[in-house]
Amino acid sequence: MDLFKEILNGNKVALAKGITLLESSLDSDNKKAQSLLQKCLAHSGNSIRVGVTGVPGVGKSSFIEVLGKLLTSKGHKVAVLAIDPTSEKTQGSILGDKSRMHQLSVDENAFIRPSPTAGTLGGVASKTKDSIVLCEAAGFDIILVETVGVGQSETKVSTICDFFLLLMLAGAGDELQGIKRGIMELADMLVITKTDGDNLQHSKNAKQEYQRALHLFPAMENGWTPKVSVCSSVEHTGISEIWEIISRFNKQMTSSNWKEEHRKKQNIYWLHHTIKEELGNKIYNSLSEENIEKLEEKLMSGKSIFQIMEKI
Repeated sequence: MDLFKEILNGNKVALAKGITLLESSLDSDNKKAQSLLQKCLAHSGNSIRVGVTGVPGVGKSSFIEVLGKLLTSKGHKVAVLAIDPTSEKTQGSILGDKSRMHQLSVDENAFIRPSPTAGTLGGVASKTKDSIVLCEAAGFDIILVETVGVGQSETKVSTICDFFLLLMLAGAGDELQGIKRGIMELADMLVITKTDGDNLQHSKNAKQEYQRALHLFPAMENGWTPKVSVCSSVEHTGISEIWEIISRFNKQMTSSNWKEEHRKKQNIYWLHHTIKEELGNKIYNSLSEENIEKLEEKLMSGKSIFQIMEKI
């Protein structure tokens, strides 16, 4: 199978194989992956990239499924890149997001790819950015990136997406907590989920509190005013309004040329990130077992990690 040609033809099996190639840690696969990525780059970029984050239990998968079904019904092709946490102990991942989106997973105009974080902080797998390129080359015009939902490091998703969507729970007591500030300052939109039943009034109150809180944050450099909305994935309410806001953002940022410039800045960020990561791996792999043992002995003798690193 010619992966590149099949991906361009929208073959989802080929797309899955291509992403698997990107995620491979084998040296023999690395050159093939980079060649495939380079070919796909010329056919990428024509999408809206939306990062979706929020604490575990906020309903990210349910929200994405309902939003995804709405978008495919409008003729869009939707790719969902769902990041699952990797166990430090076994190096395994459950990768259960696809099973939680059972309706969207069988939609012919949708593609769902669960990927492990593989130890990467921020709820974004290190190969997610490259996977986006392959999805765009395959004709998907909307890319939804669902993060792990682990905390403040979730802000890293903003380095690969155009629109940063933060899902929040009402009545959880965290409306104004400082721990959320770093994420909220980067969010283009806050959505209070599970706005149904007995939670309806709590959600309305939370919406007002978040709107007041956002006024305390510095203005966004692109001129966008962050929005606050409510929705229910169970009752399918508020979803179309959320998409209207995302569409308005995309139109505004495309016409102002911010979107193109923002992606250039993201590429520069990932260049620096990759250089640091690759240089670190090369240095570590160049150390013999004997050298590592000596470094460990120095650490145990009371030297700081910084002092030890200076000698490498």
